[in-house]
Amino acid sequence: MALGLAVNVSAQTDVQHTPHGATYRVFTHSTGDKIKVNDVITFDFIQKTDKDSILMSSFITGNKGKAQVLPIEGLKDIAEVNLMEVFPNLALNDSVEVKIPTDSVFKGHDAQRPAFFPKGSNLVFVLKVEKIQSLNDAIAERNAEMEKAKAEEAKLQANEAVAAAAYIASHKLVLKTTPSGLKYVITKPSLKLKPQKGDTLLVNYAGRGLDDKVFDSSIESIAKASGLNQPGRTYEPYEVIVGAGGVIPGWDEGLLLLNEGSKATFVIPSSLAYGAQGMGAIAPFSTLVFDLELVKVKPVKHPVVAKPAVKKPVHKKYPVKKKS
Repeated sequence: MALGLAVNVSAQTDVQHTPHGATYRVFTHSTGDKIKVNDVITFDFIQKTDKDSILMSSFITGNKGKAQVLPIEGLKDIAEVNLMEVFPNLALNDSVEVKIPTDSVFKGHDAQRPAFFPKGSNLVFVLKVEKIQSLNDAIAERNAEMEKAKAEEAKLQANEAVAAAAYIASHKLVLKTTPSGLKYVITKPSLKLKPQKGDTLLVNYAGRGLDDKVFDSSIESIAKASGLNQPGRTYEPYEVIVGAGGVIPGWDEGLLLLNEGSKATFVIPSSLAYGAQGMGAIAPFSTLVFDLELVKVKPVKHPVVAKPAVKKPVHKKYPVKKKS
């Protein structure tokens, strides 16, 4: 809204041209130092069509733009070239409107031109410069942010470990731990077929967090008892190709420890689940608990690995001296 107001109030501002065909109008003329090549700038922006249809906006996403101002030599994107030609004309707190002809943007690949950018139209950027940093200052700030993020991550991981240990103790679980950190107990052993990597498995499961709240299940009775709202869900064993990366690493590893017909409980740390990103209702750095049953193993034909031939030792024959 602030950028739009600047455009409307300053409609009389002189239009200027970049060497590569864009036009731009600077709506403020701050007296500070201008942006230099290699500076890193942070800016609010609106990207839109000639008819004011917004394509992208930092006011909507909440994420400001950030870019290093580069020399135009070697740049291939015509929109980027034009913006890099405009930036050195701006200072801190300046706002500008840049119009880039779409005929130049889609030159040579007109088939990719969307309908909302007809020939003769412009791609419009409205920007306001919020911060200007030297490259060294920007790198130092980024490194400080990364260190802060690492410290916060370590704190969250420590909290996760404490919470997982408390859960295991309170539920009196006696678990084995693999080198990767997966904790498991086989609650119903089986001597049936053991899966190999690449086999298709049918698995029934119920997944919960350390608060014991079920977040997903392939078993209808558990889902209903837990109040899960899963409209259209067909409750049946989940099909997974084990070891193919189609499920979280804790499953790929843990399922290979089971036999057809066996049941187990997996306590899976976030590093083998959804990590720092989380997933949907699963918060970042969440340890997950799964009760599983390996219902069926559908083996694929695995290549037979030939055993290396064992060479027999060669015994040299030495001449025997005849007795004289």
